[in-house]
Parts: sequence; C-alpha cells; structure tokens
Amino acid sequence: MPLGPSDVLLTDRVAVVTGAAVGIGRAIATTFARFGADVALCDREAENMASAAAEVEGAGRAAFTRQLDVRDVDQVGDFALAVRQRFGHVDVLVNNAGGGFRSDFLDVNVKGQQALVRENFDSVTNFIRAVIPLMPPDGGSIINLTSVEAHRAAPGFAVYAAQKAAVASLTKTLALELGAGGVRVNCIAPDMIPTPGVGPLEGAAGPVPLGVTGHVDDVAAAALYLAGDLSRFVTGTTLHVDGGTAAAGGWHRLEDGSWAT
Repeated sequence: MPLGPSDVLLTDRVAVVTGAAVGIGRAIATTFARFGADVALCDREAENMASAAAEVEGAGRAAFTRQLDVRDVDQVGDFALAVRQRFGHVDVLVNNAGGGFRSDFLDVNVKGQQALVRENFDSVTNFIRAVIPLMPPDGGSIINLTSVEAHRAAPGFAVYAAQKAAVASLTKTLALELGAGGVRVNCIAPDMIPTPGVGPLEGAAGPVPLGVTGHVDDVAAAALYLAGDLSRFVTGTTLHVDGGTAAAGGWHRLEDGSWAT
C-alpha cells in the first residue's frame, strides 16, 4: 500500500512515556500529542510532569499522569491498571526513564550497582511486562531509550553502559518473541543531546561529525517514526540519533578540519 502524509500521524493512539517530566521524555510525550496521540506520563518529578501534561492537553489530546518510581514493580503495575481504566489499551510504550553517575568501576559499591541496574534495566522489564497485556491484538510498538554507551567502552560509566547494552540485547530478543503478536521492539541510542540531566555540552560540537550538537526534538522525531506506521516493518534494531558519533568510533575532527584517532 502506498504511503501518504497521514501515515506519519498517531491519531487516537495511546502512548505511555516514562521519565516524561523533562528532557527527551517530555519532548517525546508532547510530540506524540501534536501528532494525535493521547499520552500517559509518569515520572518521579511531579511539577514538571504536570506542565508536560498541560502541553499534551494544549495539543488537543488527553493526558494522564502518575508520580511513581519506575524501579518499583508494584507502582508500575498499579500505573498500568490505571492506564487501562483511563484509556482501555496502550499502542506505544516508550521506556525513557534512566540515569547514571560517573565513577570508576572499582569505586561503585554493591548498593550503587544495584541502583543502576534497577533504574536502567529493571525499569524496562517492569514496564514491558505490565504494558504488553494492554496492547491490542494487532500489536503495538515498544521503544527503549539506550545510549551510544551501549555500543562502545564507557570508562567511568561501566555499570550504566552495561545495562544499556543489556537493554539493546533484550530488545533484539523481544523483537523475536513478541513479533508474532505484531509487537515491534526497537531502541533509540542518543548521543550529544543536551538535556537537564547531562547539561548544555558547551564546546562539544567539535567531535560530532555533523559539527553541531543535537536537540531533544531530534530524539522525539526518531520515536515518532518508530511509534507509527512508517516503521511497520522495522523491529529489533537500534536507531542512532547522535550526529554520527557512533559511526566515527574513535575518530575526531581537528581544528584544521582533518580527522585523527
């Protein structure tokens, strides 16, 4: 069937976005609304989540919010039940919530490691298990936010990067296990995107092959693609939204415009 402009829309679909109060999660939630989706938002931070929900409603779509800890399986289950009661089903799940801290591996104690695992991996599995039963018989889309660090060494972020790599691996496996039910599972791996969590990245455009840093809306655009019909035959893959840093590997641009490793 030939594609048309309407195929980019998410009209009357229902999306769940975790970590939706600020940054990439907020950009995804509000973009989905502008393209026709109702959105269930969750985050630990209530004030900014409320303003994000107001943006969703300002686009003419319904918003449902819940302050919760994505690491807590019971809170996630209660949220999924509330979403079912509010919207009846879920078409798109975006696992955006996550975070880390800089520390050499040997300086990360067991408690710190468990916190990283729960926030970056367990949160994803918690939501997938809770939301899959809400997806309609003709399937849906799961979008997991990972990182460029899932695909390269990450000194100072060893456990964080390992969990992002685990999510990328899980995504491939679930694409196979859930594919017969029409559920597509993909990753977005951002890099060089200024967010409240990572800061403004001043002076960082030099190592980016495109020569500029990105924006949270660039990630939202990738999520919009993976959520809708334009990506109906795309599953089990990672879309890198990084200005080319993953492709560059260890290469970086010098002041004279040449490249070196």
